[in-house]
Amino acid sequence: MTGEANYTGGVISRFTGHPALTRFAWGVAGVGILATLWFLAGVWLESNSSTASFAAFGLIPTLEAIPELLAAGKLQAASAASGYRLGLGLLIAIVIGVPIGIVMGRVKWFQEYSNSAFQFLRMISPLSWMPLAVLVFATWNGSIIFLIAIASVWPVMFATAAGLAKIDPNWFKVARNLGATPLQMLSNVIMPAIAFDVFSGIRLALGVAWIVLVPAEYLGVTSGLGYAIEDARETLTYNHLTALVLTIGVIGYVLDSILVVLINRYSWQRGGA
Repeated sequence: MTGEANYTGGVISRFTGHPALTRFAWGVAGVGILATLWFLAGVWLESNSSTASFAAFGLIPTLEAIPELLAAGKLQAASAASGYRLGLGLLIAIVIGVPIGIVMGRVKWFQEYSNSAFQFLRMISPLSWMPLAVLVFATWNGSIIFLIAIASVWPVMFATAAGLAKIDPNWFKVARNLGATPLQMLSNVIMPAIAFDVFSGIRLALGVAWIVLVPAEYLGVTSGLGYAIEDARETLTYNHLTALVLTIGVIGYVLDSILVVLINRYSWQRGGA
């Protein structure tokens, strides 16, 4: 099996001739296999009398539904509403998580006192905060943004603290000997050194936030991708439902790819993400 994989990889490499093109070719091949399986599943659903009513879940009906949703403006509106909540929730998580992570990494006693409490809070499912969020916040929008923030803050915080713990203590000694102020220490030593870890934490936070966002939008709100999926389910427009699910996957993949580029571009560690 390994020999076959190596042979296939060698064939792709010879045709592409460049490592980046090789990775792209593998990605296209993987998507092609997934699309083929989806298409065959749709054909099977349509050909079987007991499952024919679910044939709209197939690949072709899904692709046909995307122009319909775009023409009606539903896809753009739902994506914009979800994007606003996701962006604001992530921003709050970064603003809170990075400073606390820096303090955890630099102040030993704070790390010892706070680590167990933060780990305990991290293990609580973000969606279990929903009843409390509804009571505290005046709008559903505020509740959803809170859920995204509380789900996202932990990866950012712990990644930042871990990055700071890896910094050579001699760097701080050299900076102090050169007369660096705390602000200069932060901007010229700490932030460049932990950039890789911070962006990696944000990447993890994005995945968690994207997962939390959709089920959170099932309740209370009348906009967003989660609401649109629930609406499609209730109206039995299954092709719209799968088109929205596909859109969620595409948007999530694009956002993740952007963060990978940032990790590789702005970090001093060039190992790749």
